[in-house]
Amino acid sequence: MAKAIMIQGTMSNAGKSLIAAGLCRIFKQDGYRVAPFKSQNMALNSFITEEGLEMGRAQVMQAEAAGIKPSVYMNPILLKPTNDTGSQVIVNGEVLGNMPAREYFAYKKKLVPAVMEAYRKLDEEYDIIVIEGAGSPAEINLKQDDIVNMGMAKMAGSPVLLVGDIDRGGVFAQLIGTVDLLEPEERAMVKGLLINKFRGDKSILDPGIRMLEEKSGIPVVGVAPYMRLELDDEDSLTERFSGSQEVGLVDIAVIQIPRISNFTDFNPFEMMEGVSLRYVKSVSELKHPDMILLPGTKNTMEDLLWMRQNGLEAAILKEAEAGTVIFGICGGYQMLGQELSDPEGVEAGGSIRGMGLLPTRTVFGGDKTRTRVTGTFQEQDGVFAGLAGLKLEGYEIHMGETTLEEGCSPMTRLSARTGEAACCKQDGARKGQVFGTYVHGIFDREQVAKEIVTALGAKKGVDMSAVRGVDFSEYKESQYDLLARGLRESLDMKKIYAILEAGLPDRNQKTNRF
Repeated sequence: MAKAIMIQGTMSNAGKSLIAAGLCRIFKQDGYRVAPFKSQNMALNSFITEEGLEMGRAQVMQAEAAGIKPSVYMNPILLKPTNDTGSQVIVNGEVLGNMPAREYFAYKKKLVPAVMEAYRKLDEEYDIIVIEGAGSPAEINLKQDDIVNMGMAKMAGSPVLLVGDIDRGGVFAQLIGTVDLLEPEERAMVKGLLINKFRGDKSILDPGIRMLEEKSGIPVVGVAPYMRLELDDEDSLTERFSGSQEVGLVDIAVIQIPRISNFTDFNPFEMMEGVSLRYVKSVSELKHPDMILLPGTKNTMEDLLWMRQNGLEAAILKEAEAGTVIFGICGGYQMLGQELSDPEGVEAGGSIRGMGLLPTRTVFGGDKTRTRVTGTFQEQDGVFAGLAGLKLEGYEIHMGETTLEEGCSPMTRLSARTGEAACCKQDGARKGQVFGTYVHGIFDREQVAKEIVTALGAKKGVDMSAVRGVDFSEYKESQYDLLARGLRESLDMKKIYAILEAGLPDRNQKTNRF
């Protein structure tokens, strides 16, 4: 039976995911078999496992930190918001259906057996399980039948570390207020407090730390520094969207549509010197980039209508007419076509015209494509002729099928695998300076990103041949080591190991409360 420790936060984006990832890395470095776990995740950035199953990227990132392959057992429930009041519910990697929030709230306790079965699978295989909570455990309206914060801690028999975000201010009120709003039995499960994202001289905090310990009766296990790391973000709370709008030698603009998903596709460009990657959501922010990227989305038709209404579609069409490179991935690829049809009401229902930049048509259906792929770029002329023959890898995750009409050619040839089944197929479309693909992760290989940036530079007369690409897998490994080092230096790991070892008094009697 594995030892468990749970990371909960005073709010969303307090840093739970990174703290959990850092502990996974530390435990791995110390010789333990460690796995992450989050019973219920709400995010639009998702990942496809080797078995063709879908899970949240936060647990993928944590699994990478732990040095193991991602598994849906690490995230048995994934909620992907389709609008402001409902989500697609994914259980053990497969779509259960779309539910309004109130319906899911009433239904979720039926998923406890699936949650505990997934947890038991990890419990049997690993020495330590690092569990991540969601939001705050003190959300009064969500505490009934909770399965992701204190409810999960009780079911797993796990002690809790509570994380507060000092960067936003009010960290002492965050921590004390959260603890005070917990029930007595829940409060007893919180074995350590952790202040996160601190900048400056830690000694200044000493009086506050003493006050925290006196008022709560809970030890402070560390003050983690604000660390600038390039790791996958989980959802729209990412700081990437509020980054600099300064234009580089090669300027790439990502359209920040309302339901943007899998924007981690574009991370490789952020590490390249002389390249600006800007997230834009208005015509005034767009300017005149060298390439416009249309990202994935959880609702292609509604996000296309959003662009149509705020003028971004017209601005993109004008840029395309002027010769700017337009590149769409997944939902962004679907938008570029002539028509999008939804006869079964998978998204908005009905049909709408696309942007008309590619001679393609997309029809949405009830089946979801989930597969990992490898492949090569096909021969092509134009700005990206140098991509021909380069290898790529990634995954597909989409509702809908896109057909090509006369006037365009496929971008890539893929070998796709779902579980034991494998097939070869063509993917994407290209016409002139407009490109589309269903492959997430298409830019991850160093040579691919470098060729694209070099070609964009050459198109405008700027020599970018000396630009260095990044092997994203190797780069992330170095980032996980930096994260672990930063936490080792700032946390009381002896105290954390003692908390882990002691567990809870009734840990050997884990119970299913439902």
